[in-house]
Amino acid sequence: MKKVLFTMCLALGVAVTALSANAEEKPKKGKKPDLEAIFKKLDKDKSGDLTLEEFKGKRDEEKAKKAFARLDKDKNEKVTLKEFKERGQRKPKPKTDS
Repeated sequence: MKKVLFTMCLALGVAVTALSANAEEKPKKGKKPDLEAIFKKLDKDKSGDLTLEEFKGKRDEEKAKKAFARLDKDKNEKVTLKEFKERGQRKPKPKTDS
């Protein structure tokens, strides 16, 4: 009986830890992601801007290059926090009635 309780408690602890870790990474529905926190996590060398290598991480290289190019407004091969934050401020496309 003690082994069963221990196993159940251990499983519950693992589940709670996993859920709390996911809660930190994903914003709740309706809330905007914390872009500054994401930027800081990506900025491995803490330089205040992102290089393509930092931005790419484990992403597909071609997709990362395209996204990086869209973010790098001044084309200096670095993405600042300001450029990174502005990505989410694009105007939505108008809806067309079909």
